[in-house]
Amino acid sequence: MSENSENTLERRRKVLTGTVYSNKMARTIVVEVTQRVMHPKYGKYVKRRRRFKAHDELQTARTGDTVTIASCRPLSRDKTWRLVKVVERAPEF
Repeated sequence: MSENSENTLERRRKVLTGTVYSNKMARTIVVEVTQRVMHPKYGKYVKRRRRFKAHDELQTARTGDTVTIASCRPLSRDKTWRLVKVVERAPEF
């Protein structure tokens, strides 16, 4: 493959940023992504949130961390995302 086609393949992947909601599964984290969308009728901004299961091979993410995830091939029934990087660590208590 040429360098140009590899770049276009990488650009097509969806990338989201969210907060780690849970890390209690083996090599899997649950990431909560929050978006602000305008209500079509009332014009008020409303928070919408979705939770995605993402693959964390090295188990580096902890609950409360801000992370970046990218789409990938299906890894299981629910997992189609992988952890790209930990953007910000949550404070430890």
